[in-house]
Amino acid sequence: MVERMNGGSAGGPAGGAVGGTFGALARACHPEPTVVVTAMATALAAGTGRDLTGVAAAGAAVLAGQLSVGWHNDWVDADRDRRANREDKPLVVAAERRRLVAVAALGALVACIPLSLLSGWRAAVAHLVAVALAWAYNAKLKSTWLSWVPYAASFSLLVAFVTLGGPAKSWPAWWALVAGALLGVGAHLVNAVPDLAADAATGVSGLPQKLGRERSVVGGTALLLVASVVVAAGSGGPLWLVAAAPAAALTVVAVIDRIGGRAALFRAALAVALIDVALLVIRGRAL
Repeated sequence: MVERMNGGSAGGPAGGAVGGTFGALARACHPEPTVVVTAMATALAAGTGRDLTGVAAAGAAVLAGQLSVGWHNDWVDADRDRRANREDKPLVVAAERRRLVAVAALGALVACIPLSLLSGWRAAVAHLVAVALAWAYNAKLKSTWLSWVPYAASFSLLVAFVTLGGPAKSWPAWWALVAGALLGVGAHLVNAVPDLAADAATGVSGLPQKLGRERSVVGGTALLLVASVVVAAGSGGPLWLVAAAPAAALTVVAVIDRIGGRAALFRAALAVALIDVALLVIRGRAL
């Protein structure tokens, strides 16, 4: 609306255009997963005993990586989203910004390299491989049955990035890597659920599309539940925590399912993912 107003004041068209550009970039970066993954990595970094500078460095690197992945995803999917009439996508309603989003994706990717190196070269390699796998998912793998592989590997590598750059500078424990992989695949399955119809209309045929809505939600939720058990048990947690983790997750699923029906199941699964992340943060020094 602001961009179509007449007048030459500071709040007129020029200001609106700038606001529209930043708004489009904010929406195109996939803000929800970008914020969640960045917050998760930052919390893990704090839990492993990094100092404030180390925590900030880890958070900044992951934020840059996630921004690059989100912008690259919308740039790659622009034509597909347009065919599916995805008016919630900024590049569908403002196609002329596609080049801007591409430049932003490349800029964030370039920034991700030195920011990752602040945690040491071993941690940087782990993080940059994770980001590269996410770009490969956007470009090709999302339309194949191997769509789950980048999620499994990248989530595990994200945990490795945090520990390799932490005080111990070591690889995480096996159970943390397994939990990261389970969490990643589970998140992949439930994250795709809201877009299954649009994906089918545009030829995307990854693992969630092959499984269908119900099996994706059930399978994704099951993987997230197993991840909570792995974290609680693998980290040497007390028996009550091993039992309470999946029990709490199942309670969340049951309550949200009863309130919102099947349409809300994927939100319940995401809530389970947050429980898993909280467990990882609590056990941070054991990673």
